[in-house]
Amino acid sequence: MSILGKLKALVTDPPPEFVFEISESGIAWARTAEPGLIEWRALPPGTLDITPLRDNILNHVAFRDAIAAIAPRNGNRGLRRAALILPDYAARIAVMDFDTFPSDAAEQQALARFRVKRAVPFDIEAAIVACHAQPRAGAKKVDVAIAVVRQDVAAHYEAPFQAAGLHCGLVTVSALQALALAPEEGPPEAAPVILAKLSGRVLAVSLLDGASLRMFRCVELPALDEREVFDILIPTLAFAEDELGARPGALWLSGFPATPLGEWAKALGLPVHEVRSRLGPVRETNAGLLGYLESLEDR
Repeated sequence: MSILGKLKALVTDPPPEFVFEISESGIAWARTAEPGLIEWRALPPGTLDITPLRDNILNHVAFRDAIAAIAPRNGNRGLRRAALILPDYAARIAVMDFDTFPSDAAEQQALARFRVKRAVPFDIEAAIVACHAQPRAGAKKVDVAIAVVRQDVAAHYEAPFQAAGLHCGLVTVSALQALALAPEEGPPEAAPVILAKLSGRVLAVSLLDGASLRMFRCVELPALDEREVFDILIPTLAFAEDELGARPGALWLSGFPATPLGEWAKALGLPVHEVRSRLGPVRETNAGLLGYLESLEDR
């Protein structure tokens, strides 16, 4: 399977033995046979520098040794299957509308590459691209979610797993997997929802309309304060009303510790809830991992 494989692969492929989520501070991981046992291994400071522009791994030895310690080789056993979840800021994700979108996979790739090349800060010819078409109900347009990552960024993340005897059959991005999480309190029926996911100073904002991703934005905030976050959320609310004709029914948060939910709800004019997982506390370093495992649990 190609990198950043479509989420529908979760339905057709048997689950891998391991799932890993990478963040700047460490590696969260679990065995799919024990999804409630989430493990953590910190990385030495300065091991990773998350960016879409160049190799993220500054200390290859420390990163390789951490993975080897988590899942050491087991004699002559063959490759073990794994899912690898990359940090949000290591890739670029966009949702673009098309009047028509071909059904042939090669034609989809070519058209997606052509449209997205001006939206990414690197050479599209040196990138891996995956796309997923989402037809709009009752409309002719098609919204296509496009994920892009530089080939060298992906290869350098995967290499130490391969060295440890692990085959990463699915490589995806944390914010996409976190879309499987939800709070206990659901939104009004059929209302759009915004999921805001924070990891360090990186904010990923997803606009969901039912099961479809209608907008995605990922930014590195200049500072971790309410004003910076609201500067991203408020335009997202306006976009939802303009494009979908409906105000979002709720804001869901991931990775926001000690947030005054009531104050945010009053300021933004909609319910605000933290996402939950049946498998453990949702943190800024494991939201994608838990979302992936929740998807497996729902199969």
